[in-house]
Amino acid sequence: MSAGKTPSFWIDMETLMAIQDLQWRAKTVVDGLNNGMHRSPLHGFSVEFSEYRPFSEGDDPRSIDWKLYARSDRYYIKKFEDETNRRCYLVVDQSKSMEYRSIGYSKLDYARTLAATLAYHLIQQRDAVGMVTFDSEIADVQTARFRTGQLKRLLSLLEREPSGDRTDLQGPLSQVAELVRQRSLMIVISDFLVPPEELRVPLGYLAARKHEVVLLRVLDPNEIEFSASRPVMIRDMETGLEKFVDPRSVMDSYRRKFNEHESRLRRVVEPLGIAYHVMRTDIPLDASLVDVLGKRNKAAALRSNSPIRPSGNAVSATMEGTAP
Repeated sequence: MSAGKTPSFWIDMETLMAIQDLQWRAKTVVDGLNNGMHRSPLHGFSVEFSEYRPFSEGDDPRSIDWKLYARSDRYYIKKFEDETNRRCYLVVDQSKSMEYRSIGYSKLDYARTLAATLAYHLIQQRDAVGMVTFDSEIADVQTARFRTGQLKRLLSLLEREPSGDRTDLQGPLSQVAELVRQRSLMIVISDFLVPPEELRVPLGYLAARKHEVVLLRVLDPNEIEFSASRPVMIRDMETGLEKFVDPRSVMDSYRRKFNEHESRLRRVVEPLGIAYHVMRTDIPLDASLVDVLGKRNKAAALRSNSPIRPSGNAVSATMEGTAP
């Protein structure tokens, strides 16, 4: 979905960001989605198909997948995630680079609203939700729980001012893999402005521990298009260094390097079976979520058509430093 082509019924981002209370902002997005459709497009972050297993004595014959039997001539039943045991962790980048903006609000404003919206919805579904915030290292950890006051605790973590002089994803993601031992849905929200190869091992650890990992890359439109028309002073958000740049002399080089970085990032995550989505801050949040969840549900449907889930070989090979 491209900027300028979103339907008028999506929530205008400038209007949404004008709402000061983060919980009310999240509620506005979720209510708009739920009220506009018979079935919430956010369905799918809770109880869902997990995997197939062979039918065994004592199983209810009604649970047999007969379509799969017709293809394989073997009996399989579907296993589903237990709604009451579902866990999700929102891993949110609050480093200085997230403060960048070329429009009326920053990437960090957008990321906080995105995380708050997902937390609000998941808790509505009675899911256990936790959060990890980080910059150059982990700043705060809230264990995934479903209990009174959990949403307020999560939102309080999102209100922390960004700190640190650089973005480091490698260390925090490795720590998250060690901290969270139970299988969970891990939603990582960041601009991912780091060398992609640094992410191969920590993401591999998360995948090897059977976590479902979703990467939501938050980017300002000017980072993608670099459309300045006259010389500008550019300041590094993390180091504070400033440089006078004529966009006409560097635009082609910038776009080429940006696209190369994007390609390298995709080459890291795809062999690991990790979902990856770009979230432009100028696109209405509810529209982007519909797109993300539509793709996720489609991927889940494709997985359900195969009696054998992807093996861990690709993950193991990647973690050993061997091309998968």
